[in-house]
Amino acid sequence: MEGVRGSLGEMVSRLLPHADTSGAFKDLNVVAMLHHFWEQKQAQGGIVRSESLVVYESAPSPSPPYICYVTLPGGSCFGNFQCCYTKAEARRDAARIALMNSIFNELPCRRITPEFISHSLEEAVSTTSGCIGDASDPSTSIGAYCMMLEENTGKTMLEFQEIMTVFQLLHWNGTLKAFRERKCSRQEVITYYSQHPLDECTRSHMALDWMVRERENPGLISQELQVALRELGEARQAGRELRFYKEKKEILSLALSQAYSEDEEHSARVGQWAETDPGHVYSQDKEQTTGEDQLTKTDPSYVYALYKEQRAGEDQLLKTEDDPVYTHDEK
Repeated sequence: MEGVRGSLGEMVSRLLPHADTSGAFKDLNVVAMLHHFWEQKQAQGGIVRSESLVVYESAPSPSPPYICYVTLPGGSCFGNFQCCYTKAEARRDAARIALMNSIFNELPCRRITPEFISHSLEEAVSTTSGCIGDASDPSTSIGAYCMMLEENTGKTMLEFQEIMTVFQLLHWNGTLKAFRERKCSRQEVITYYSQHPLDECTRSHMALDWMVRERENPGLISQELQVALRELGEARQAGRELRFYKEKKEILSLALSQAYSEDEEHSARVGQWAETDPGHVYSQDKEQTTGEDQLTKTDPSYVYALYKEQRAGEDQLLKTEDDPVYTHDEK
């Protein structure tokens, strides 16, 4: 533990030579260390944030193991990869993973340079069907990738990943395909979304797209959400950056909740319409009348009145000696 603390302290001291890290490193308080790291880093860049610098989010769970996510300035997200039996332990583990990635991200090898771009393009060509000559053509996949790298020269890989996450989501959601069908060039799309970070408006539009697909294929959102949750869990346990998987989960959850709300509203409207439907009203009246008849026939006063009417009729038909029909003819 002392060795780990010393290594972390040495790396942060080298990267942030003017920072007093002694207080933050006391008892290896990784939560304080992470906050201190980003506080000093942003202070060096002249950035002052009034909102929370590092955001922690605990996944809802009634019992262990607990899961915690930590989102860094810019949007990069990490989570605990160990099995944690307290929420505080999950928070510390998530902070530890985020701190290690934050520090590693500051190393020179993680900067986008011309040499880095050249090496990345060679790797991309080796895993695709393209050729290195496509790098100069933004209409190709290799060319678009090259363009994005060149526009982010000097940035770190975490910063580049934040931008790439937006395009990963656009591809997953089918938005990039829609742009191609509308004859939008890749260069136009890249330029636009490089300047517009992922926000609530973008998430809402993506959720609406999934709601449309749900109407055509009921159950689709639930299936996709299960896949997203599995991918998120696997990436978290591997200690990887999680924003793409977490954004997918949140967009699908939003779409599912909205679709469920629409179904409830539709059912309520159908119920209200049925209550004013002539057929429904007639059947209700008929049921009510039938019920009243059944109740009346068992009412004691009704039974007694019916009995009196019946006896009165019998009396009228009663044969008596005064009745002409029964007058004896003495002849």
